[in-house]
Amino acid sequence: MIFKMLSRICFLCLGLASVARADDVTVFAAASMKTALDEVSRAYTAQNRVSIRASYAGSALLARQIAQGAPADIYVSANVEWMDWLAEQGRVAERRALLTNRLVLIAQGAAADSPDVLTGESDISAMLGEGRLAMGLVTSVPAGIYGKEALEHLGQWDTLAPQVAQTDNVRAALALVATGEAPLGITYATDALAEPRVHVAGHFPPESHTPILYPVALIDGAGPEARGFYDFLQSDAAASIFAAHGFGVIR
Repeated sequence: MIFKMLSRICFLCLGLASVARADDVTVFAAASMKTALDEVSRAYTAQNRVSIRASYAGSALLARQIAQGAPADIYVSANVEWMDWLAEQGRVAERRALLTNRLVLIAQGAAADSPDVLTGESDISAMLGEGRLAMGLVTSVPAGIYGKEALEHLGQWDTLAPQVAQTDNVRAALALVATGEAPLGITYATDALAEPRVHVAGHFPPESHTPILYPVALIDGAGPEARGFYDFLQSDAAASIFAAHGFGVIR
């Protein structure tokens, strides 16, 4: 009887250990990171006995969850402000700038011509017609914040605002255009590259919005496994993957 009890306890312990190993490193990352970061994670786990569990959503939502105690080891934000905010909550142990991106106007289908840089003379309203302009929440989602800034810079926000369909994250805006629910959307260039059902209809000039920077942070209390992946994110191997997905790499 005792042997059976001990065997059962050992079995349960092994089960718990395997669960712990399955969740070695938990990464909270901006939704626009998904395609590239999934590939980076696979490259890391292929060479290390560490599993990466990634949770993707809007940078604001993820920062709030971490501040409230969510068990994240690493956080990648699509803008500096939400990283600053999380640091003010005392949750950031270490951070650095990791990537850059570009803001684009997207439309469904294949591109007919090379996209132009959008200006105040670009008639986005005519391109939109009576449809909706999909973009992230303009008060909290980085891509939405950048998008509103860009449209204001071009003098077109007031005209387009009534037709804006705001989403919880940039990938949700991408999906609205990819499925034809919205004729146009504002996303990052990397999102457009990741979705074959859309094309870039125009580039927003860099000076039209705050620079798009992706800082990465090691969260306070993260273990040595997290440190290993945090360092790998800044390696040449990871940089080549990020670059292949359209990100600018900060070295």
